[in-house]
Amino acid sequence: MTVLNFVPAAALMMAGGAFAQATPPVTPDAPAPQADPDTTPIISDDAFTAALPSLDDTQTATPTPPQQTQAPAQGQPQTAMPAATPAATATDPQDPDALAPVTTAQDSTLDAPLPPLSGYDVQPNQGIVASETDQPQITYVTVVDGLHTIKLNEEFKALSSLDAGKGKAVNVAQVRARATEDEGIILRLLQSRGYYDGTVTTALTTPQAAGDPVQAHIVVVPGPAYTFGTIKAAAKPTEPSDLIRNAIPLSTGDPIVAANVIAAEANVSVVMQQTGYPFAKVGQRDILLDGAAHTGDYSLSVDTGNRSRFGGFKSDGKQAFGADHVAVMTRFEKGDLYDNRRVDDLREALVATGLFRSVAVEPVATGTFADDGTEYVDLLVHQQRGPYRTLAAQLGYNTGEGFTATASWQNRNMFPPEGALIVTGSLGTQQQGLTTTFRRANAKKRDRTFQLSATASHNIYDSYEAYTAGISGQVSRVSTPLWQKVWTWSYGFDLTASQEATGGFNKYIGNTENYYVVALPTRIGYDRSDSLLNPSLGYRASVELTPQVSLQGGSGSSVRTIIDGSYYFPVNEKSVIAARTRLGFIFGGSLDQIAPSRRLYAGGGGSIRGYSYQQVGPLDDTFNPTGGLSLFEASVEYRYRIGNIGIVPFVDIGQAYVSTTPTFDNLRVGVGIGARLYTNFGPIRIDVATPINRSKEVGEPLVALYVGIGQAF
Repeated sequence: MTVLNFVPAAALMMAGGAFAQATPPVTPDAPAPQADPDTTPIISDDAFTAALPSLDDTQTATPTPPQQTQAPAQGQPQTAMPAATPAATATDPQDPDALAPVTTAQDSTLDAPLPPLSGYDVQPNQGIVASETDQPQITYVTVVDGLHTIKLNEEFKALSSLDAGKGKAVNVAQVRARATEDEGIILRLLQSRGYYDGTVTTALTTPQAAGDPVQAHIVVVPGPAYTFGTIKAAAKPTEPSDLIRNAIPLSTGDPIVAANVIAAEANVSVVMQQTGYPFAKVGQRDILLDGAAHTGDYSLSVDTGNRSRFGGFKSDGKQAFGADHVAVMTRFEKGDLYDNRRVDDLREALVATGLFRSVAVEPVATGTFADDGTEYVDLLVHQQRGPYRTLAAQLGYNTGEGFTATASWQNRNMFPPEGALIVTGSLGTQQQGLTTTFRRANAKKRDRTFQLSATASHNIYDSYEAYTAGISGQVSRVSTPLWQKVWTWSYGFDLTASQEATGGFNKYIGNTENYYVVALPTRIGYDRSDSLLNPSLGYRASVELTPQVSLQGGSGSSVRTIIDGSYYFPVNEKSVIAARTRLGFIFGGSLDQIAPSRRLYAGGGGSIRGYSYQQVGPLDDTFNPTGGLSLFEASVEYRYRIGNIGIVPFVDIGQAYVSTTPTFDNLRVGVGIGARLYTNFGPIRIDVATPINRSKEVGEPLVALYVGIGQAF
C-alpha cells in the first residue's frame, strides 16, 4: 500500500513560495540522521503562525538584500538554496524554520472609495472578439440509412441538428456533437413509432483530399415494431360500463405509435365530459413491454368523478346581467345529463352578445344527488363586461342611387338584460332619414329578438318621391354571421303615414297623395347553405307574406307576396356556380290604389345589375318607372377564387309587370363581371355591369357600379 502525503498549498503560498529545510551537518565519521517522513513536519506550527501577517500592521516592508550563495566545500554535494524574498526572512539564526512577519506597504489608492460604475468605459476586447464568419470552417455531408423503410426521413430532417447546420461547421468536433444529438433524436423518433429495440450508430469519414467534405454516416437499425397486447382502463364503474374502453380508439395488434396513444387519451377526456362526467381526469398510462413477443400491454388510469346532471346557475365578476338571464340562453333543461358541448354552446352565445371583454363557464359540484345517484352541478359564469356603446359610420355609392352616408350610435345594454337603444341617421343623394330603435336580444328565449322602431324619412327616386313617418314592431329569429340557422322567421306590424308623388323630384307635386297603411309582415326562411355571407354549397328558400290595409277612403286592402330561392353548386375547390330566382305578387287593389313606395320594382345591385335602382318595369308617358303588381328576377354567377381574390362573371334577367302575375315577356338582361376580396368577416364585393339593348330614352346607364359586403345572393 502506498500512502501519499500532500503538502498544504496554503502553507506554501503564505510563506511567499520559498522555504528552507534545516539540514544537520554531515561528518565523515557519523552517518547523517534520517528524518521520519511520517512524523516530521515540513514547517512547524509556530513558524507557520509567525509567518502570518498582522491585519493591523501598516509598516512598510524593508527589502532584504539578496543572499550570497556560498560555494560548497570540496567533496560535498552542491545544494541550491533559494534566495530570500522580501516576503519572508529568517529572524533567528538558531532556528532556520522561523520566518519573519510579513508587512505590507501603505497604499493610499486602496483606501480611496471605488468610482461609480458609470465612470467606467466598458469596451469589448477587440483582440478576442471575432465573427463566426472569421473562424475557419469545414463542410460536411449527411447520409442516413434505415429511416426510409419506416417513413421517418421527413420528420428527422425537420428536427436534425446536422441538417440545421446546412453542411457547415467550425471543425470536426462540432460535426460529431451534432451527430451525437441527432442519434438521440432518431432514438426518440423510433420509440414514438413503436421501435423500442432500435439502434443508431454514426461514423465520421475524414476527407482524403484537402477541401473535401466530412461525411457523417448515420446507420439506423429500427428492429421489430412493437404492437399493442391487452388494452384496459383502470377506473371506477361507469354508465355504460364500456364507456372508457370504447372511447380509446386503440386495438390489439395495432402498432404502438405515440401520437395515436396521446390522441386516444385526449378522446377519453372529451367523451367523458360529453356523457355526464364533467370532472373526469385522465391519469398515468402504463405500457408493459414484452421483448420476446414484441408486444406492449396498455393500461390507462382514469379518475371519473361523479356522474352529473345540470343544476342551476351562478355568476360572478363584473356582470353584464344576472344568472337568471344566463338560464334563458341555454339549450338544455335542469336535470339533463351533463354534456360539455352544451356548455360550450352557452359560452358562444354569451360571447355573441358583444357585452363582454371575457367570459368563461365552468361546472361546480353541489353535493346534491338525484335519486339515481347522479350529482347536480351548477354552472358558474365568470363575467368581465366590456364597453356597451358603439359609434359607427359608413359611406357607399351605387350607380342610380348616388352617395349615401350613414352614422349610428348604440348602447347595447342600456336596458338590461340586452336591451339596446340604437339611433341611426342617413344622408344621401336620394335618401335622408332618422330611425330610433329599441331592441331586446334573447327576449325570454334563446335567439328570439324583439324590436320596436320609429322612423322619419325622405326618399327621392325616379319612380316616386315620399315623405314617410312610421312605427313598426317585430319579433324574429334570424341568422347572424356567428349563428346561421336552418329555420328563420319573423312577424310584426307596420303603421305608416306618407305623402307620395310619382315621377320624382316634385314633378307631379300638385298630384301628391297621402297614404295611411297598416301592414302585418310575416316571413319564414329555410337555409341549407354552408355559409351566410359566402355560400358555396346547398340551397335557400324564403316566403314573405304581408297583408296590408290602406286607411284612406276606398283604397281597400292587398296582400304582397315575395318568394326567393337560391342554389349553390361547387364545380371544384376553386369555383362555384350560384343561381337564384325571385317571384313577387300583389293581390287585391289596382296599381293606383297601392302606395308607390309599396309597389314592386326591379333593377339595381340586389336585383338586375346594369340598371339603375327601380328602373326596370312599367313606365309612364315621361319614361319614369311606375312600379308593378308582379315581378320576376333570375341570376347566374360563376364564382372563381384564387387565394383571397375572386373573379365573378354574371348574368341577370328580370322584369316588373302591371298584371298581378308575371308574364315573363320583355325581359331585360344585364351582364357584367365582379371582383371579390375575401376577408375573415366575408367577401367585399365590387360588380361592374352593363344593360343589354340599352334604352337611351329611359336614360339607362352604359355602365353601373355596385359595392357591398357579402355575395350578391
